[in-house]
Amino acid sequence: MLLPESIQSLITALERLPGIGPKSASRLAFYLLRASEDISQDLSTALANLKVNTAFCQECFNITKAGRERCEICESPKREDSIVCVVEEALDVVALERTAGFHGKYHVLQGVLSPIEGIGPDDLKIKQLVERVARGGIQEVILATNPSMEGDATAIYLSQQLEPMGVKVTRLARGLPVGGDLEYADQNTLLRALSGRQAMN
Repeated sequence: MLLPESIQSLITALERLPGIGPKSASRLAFYLLRASEDISQDLSTALANLKVNTAFCQECFNITKAGRERCEICESPKREDSIVCVVEEALDVVALERTAGFHGKYHVLQGVLSPIEGIGPDDLKIKQLVERVARGGIQEVILATNPSMEGDATAIYLSQQLEPMGVKVTRLARGLPVGGDLEYADQNTLLRALSGRQAMN
């Protein structure tokens, strides 16, 4: 059966989202077709506002409101400037903040090293991290990349870049499951991993 172009284009667009296959995309498209006008309109408005009202912090590269140069965490006088926690994505900041166990600042790499996908150091916010540490004032860098092959490779690379600069480099303890993502870990596991972080060497 041939679908109208409007439905097919929505299904195609939804399939491009991570974790959404053809069947899920079709179910979502037909749900939106049957749903009230309010649901479709709210989704449309939220998607339109996403790029317009969101920006990246110029210091840590976490997400923030458009028009702000620095995020709330970087501007907060209550956060410790001497400790920086390096994470892969902004969602990882949200996960760590839920634990209420970290009071330093963050640096979001916006991905991990992945030669297979053609992602190298220049594609991430690694240069900015090195420059941030070189400015001084940072005593410890916690590498909180996910415990996956790419996350471990990224942590090793960062350790090699940062340790010659005289900063203490630590890694989250293995309270996290290998192959898991920070955003899916429960608060207690994250707290244990954070408090049991270990030196890279």
